[in-house]
Amino acid sequence: MKVVVIVATFGRKEQVTRLLAQLERQTLLPDDVILSAPDAGHIPSNTVCRFPVSCVFGKTGLPAQRNIALDVAGDRFDIITFFDDDFVPADDYLEGVSKAFTQQPDWAVVTGHVLKDGATTAGLSWDEGIQALREAGPATEARGVDQISAYGCNMSIRAACIDGLRFDERLVLYGWQEDVDFTSQLRARGRVVCLPLIRGVHLGIKSGRVNGIRFGYSQVANPIYLVRKGTVPSTFALRLMGKNLLANLARSLWPEPYVDRRGRLRGNLLALSHVARGRVEPEYILKI
Repeated sequence: MKVVVIVATFGRKEQVTRLLAQLERQTLLPDDVILSAPDAGHIPSNTVCRFPVSCVFGKTGLPAQRNIALDVAGDRFDIITFFDDDFVPADDYLEGVSKAFTQQPDWAVVTGHVLKDGATTAGLSWDEGIQALREAGPATEARGVDQISAYGCNMSIRAACIDGLRFDERLVLYGWQEDVDFTSQLRARGRVVCLPLIRGVHLGIKSGRVNGIRFGYSQVANPIYLVRKGTVPSTFALRLMGKNLLANLARSLWPEPYVDRRGRLRGNLLALSHVARGRVEPEYILKI
């Protein structure tokens, strides 16, 4: 099976360089890597790899950048793997993905087991991520577990199942929950599975993220928008919003140094006021 890796990036040359070096270690090299960025200033120059590297420019925002890369990929590949630029895949990650799709013809989406997730902490360095992979030992669970959706930092899709589906570009900038929206729709075309044998570490590097108010607005507006769109159940959206709102409220007095809790809370409350007036507009964060 031919595998392409798509990486949408913004302002993270160093992370892209480290990720490409990590992909050089794969036991199954990708047939192509597509880097999608607003312009060439976000991409490392003079990169030489053992696999082709393509670059596409012209759009800003995670869903839009992924879409332009999908358009470039076309129908040339059997598997499309999306990595965040701060995801560290285990050396056998792509080989595991290829085997999974070959052996399980009814699987549409595969997401790997995230050993550590720096998105929930102050973040991890590349060295810490690689060390976590070394210390993990062999996976003990080989069975795939069905999911509502995949985790966007590492998700692989059988290309034939995409069939024109694209990420929702109304989920602008960071695209909060764009992975849930996209992959939950693929359950109508096959199983969405988390496979523990496929592993990696999400560093959760904080550079390049949207500001607190914008992110807080998205934490409320995006789930409500997806409920109205019909791609996520209301129970999922309410639980997600409630958890984030309570966390921002509780920690706003003593916030973590790496999270703008007060900004997120302000964004939460602004979005709630808009929703109360019947206004559900994810792209409003462009006006903040």
